[in-house]
Amino acid sequence: MICPHQTMLTKNVLQNRSHVLSALERSILEGAIAETRTYAAGEVAVHQGMVVNISLLLVAGFMTRHIDAPDGRRHLVGIHLPGDFVDLHAYALKKLDHDVGALTDVTVAVIPHTALERIQAVHDHLTRQLWFLTLLDAAIHRQWIYRLSGLNALERVAHLLCEMNARLLAIGLSDGNSFSLPMTQVDIGEVCSITNVHVNRVVRQLREMGLCTIKAAQVEIHDLKGLAAAGQFDPHYLYLNEQIAQRVTGRIPETL
Repeated sequence: MICPHQTMLTKNVLQNRSHVLSALERSILEGAIAETRTYAAGEVAVHQGMVVNISLLLVAGFMTRHIDAPDGRRHLVGIHLPGDFVDLHAYALKKLDHDVGALTDVTVAVIPHTALERIQAVHDHLTRQLWFLTLLDAAIHRQWIYRLSGLNALERVAHLLCEMNARLLAIGLSDGNSFSLPMTQVDIGEVCSITNVHVNRVVRQLREMGLCTIKAAQVEIHDLKGLAAAGQFDPHYLYLNEQIAQRVTGRIPETL
C-alpha cells in the first residue's frame, strides 16, 4: 500500500553511530525518496529471487530477513529497525537470496536505484556512508553467527536482548532499560536457534537471576551490567558513538 510522502523519513539513519550524516547529506538522501509504502505484519516486501530496482529504508516498525527451508520452516537471519536500509545491497545484487518481511506493521521509504546511481556519481562521501551501512549489516550478521556458534542458550538470549536494547536506544526507542520487543518466543527461538520451550526456560532464568523480565512484548532490564555480562555482550560491532556504547553496557546512566 502506498501512502503520502512525509518529511524527515531519514531521521534515524546512522543516528548515534560513529559515522553520521551531515545535514546536507540527509537532505540529499531525503530527496532521493520516491514514495512511502506500508506493509502489514506478516507481509513479504521483497521476495527471494525477485528482480528489484528499488531499495527500502525502514521508517517505522520491525522487519525481518528470513529464509524458508525446503521443509517449510522459516529461519530468521536478521532483524531490522527504523533507520535501517533493509535491502540496500540489492542496489548491487538486483536479486536477494532471502525474503524481507514485515514483523509488525511497517512504513518504508522507497529509493529507486536510479537515484542511488546519481548519488554515487556526484556525492562521494554520502556514497561511502551508504557503503558503511551495508558493512554495518555485515558486522551484525557476523555477530549473529558468533552468537549461535560461541554461546550457550542463556547467553544467546541475553546477547540478543542487549543488542536490541542498544540499537533501539540509538534511535530513541529504548530508555536504556525498557523497550518494546514485538517478537514472540518462537521468533526469539528462531534467532537463537533454540526451541520455544527452551526460550521459555531461559526467560525464566533471566528473571530469577534478577537480570530482566519479558512480558507482553515489553522488556524490562533490571541489571544492565549483569545482562551484558551474562550475554558476553560487547557493542563494538554496532559502531555506536561513545556515549551510547557506554550506556548500553551499563557503564554510564545518563539519559540522552
